[in-house]
Amino acid sequence: MNNQEEKLEEQQKPEQDVQTETTEAQAQEQPAEEVKEVTPEEQIEELQKQLAAQKDAYLRLMADFDNFRKNTLRDKQNLLKYGGEDAFKKLLPVIDDFERAIDHMEKSDDINSLREGVNLIYSKFKTYLEQNELTVIPAEMGETFDENIHDAMTLFPAPTPELKGKIVDCVTKGYKLKDKVIRFAKVVVGQ
Repeated sequence: MNNQEEKLEEQQKPEQDVQTETTEAQAQEQPAEEVKEVTPEEQIEELQKQLAAQKDAYLRLMADFDNFRKNTLRDKQNLLKYGGEDAFKKLLPVIDDFERAIDHMEKSDDINSLREGVNLIYSKFKTYLEQNELTVIPAEMGETFDENIHDAMTLFPAPTPELKGKIVDCVTKGYKLKDKVIRFAKVVVGQ
């Protein structure tokens, strides 16, 4: 080191010493903050309070979850029990029409008006089913047999060669609710 650097260091040392002395003097002049020492018993007591609070929060959360589970289960049961309520409410006018037709059959001899009334009721009922996306599965004579929507009741010798593997007769209509088959069409298939 050269002399100039040593002189600079010596000049800086007294300044640092003065700053340190000043800070110590200020600390002695200011009243010392009381640092409270925590005893192990107090720490244990504090931790027990925190544990009790956590347990309480946990129990409340478990109770809330249990209530949620019970409510969900009750809602599912009600849905299963009363899910068809709306469908039955909409069928009530059709039942009323049938009752009027039956009552009219006993009092009237006019077959044509009775036939017309029954056809109107059938039309109303069919419209209701279509509005609820219930459709008839096509099973006309000559259509190709499809095991996804048809149920072959029996095989019958085909009257013509074109009817082999095709539907010859429909015994019972099949129905789809939206895209799901709820009853397969029961058909006779040509062999």
